[in-house]
Amino acid sequence: MVHKALEAMVTYVREHPAIMYSSETIEKRRSDYLNVAEAIRGEEIAMESVTDVVLPLEGRMLQARHYVPLGDESKALVVYFHGGSFCIGDLETHDWLCRALSTTTKMRFLAIEYRLAPEHPFPAGVNDTIDTLRYVAANLSKFAHEDAKLIVLGDSSGGTFAAVGAAQTRNENLNIVAQVLINPPMGPEIVTESSNKYGRGFMLDNDQLRADYLQYLDGYQDHTDPRVSPLMADDLTNSPPAIMVVAQCDPLRDEGVAYAGLLEHFGVEVELLEAEGMTHGFLRLGSIIPECFEIVTDLAEHMHRFVETA
Repeated sequence: MVHKALEAMVTYVREHPAIMYSSETIEKRRSDYLNVAEAIRGEEIAMESVTDVVLPLEGRMLQARHYVPLGDESKALVVYFHGGSFCIGDLETHDWLCRALSTTTKMRFLAIEYRLAPEHPFPAGVNDTIDTLRYVAANLSKFAHEDAKLIVLGDSSGGTFAAVGAAQTRNENLNIVAQVLINPPMGPEIVTESSNKYGRGFMLDNDQLRADYLQYLDGYQDHTDPRVSPLMADDLTNSPPAIMVVAQCDPLRDEGVAYAGLLEHFGVEVELLEAEGMTHGFLRLGSIIPECFEIVTDLAEHMHRFVETA
C-alpha cells in the first residue's frame, strides 16, 4: 500500500499518464526532468562549500561537483552517481539530494556527471564509473582528508553504475568501504513480481524503462554481461559491504532484494533497508514530502558503521 504522504501524487500520475518519452527528443526530455527537479527543490540547504570540478580521465573530461557539509567529519568521501534511467539527469537535477545526503551523513560528496545515452551508449557510463573510482582513489587528497574512506553511492540507474563499479574494482584496493545502492535496476529483462505489480502508475513505468534500456544498450545483445545485468555476476567475492535501499511500491524492489541476496551468497556483508509504502525515486521528493526522507537517518547510521569498522 502506498504511503499516505504519496497518495495524492500517485493518484495524479495515474490520472495524467505521461506520453512515452521515446516519442520526444532527448533534449526535451532532459529539459522536462530539470524543470521537475527545480519545482520540487524546496529551500536550498546550506553547505560549507559547493565547488564544480573537472575529472581528467583518459581521453575525456568529466564534470563533477564537490560538496562539503557544515559539520564535516572528514571521515569519508562519497562518490555519487545520479539517476535518470541512463539517458537523463545531471548535476543540477540531483543537487538538492546531494546536499541533503551530505548534510545528514556529515560526509563529503563528489557527484559525477557521467556520459549519457543515446549519445554515449553502453559501456560509456560503466567506463566512466570505473575510471572515476580509480582516479578518485589515486587522488583522494584533492577531495578529502588523505585518511578518508571511500563510499560509492548511486540511485536508480546510478545505482546500477555504482554496483558495477564496486564489482569491477573489488580486487584493486581502492579503499572502498561501502557501496550504497538505492532503487537500482539490475538488468533489462524486468520480469519480477514487483515489476508486474508496480510497473505502471507508481512513478516508474516499465515500458519507459524498457525503451531507455534500448537506447542505452544501442544494439548490445548480451544481457548476461554483468556490466549490463549485475544479477548475472558469477563472482562478487571481495566486493565492498553493501547497503541496499529499496522501496516497497517500486517495480525495481525485487531486483534490489535479489542482488542483496547475491552479494550475501558471495560472503559480502549486506544491510537491506526497505522504505515502506514508498515508490521509485522517493528520496528526491524529500524536499516537499518530509516522510520520503525519514529513512535517510537510518541510512546514515549504517554508512557511519561501515566507515568506523573498516
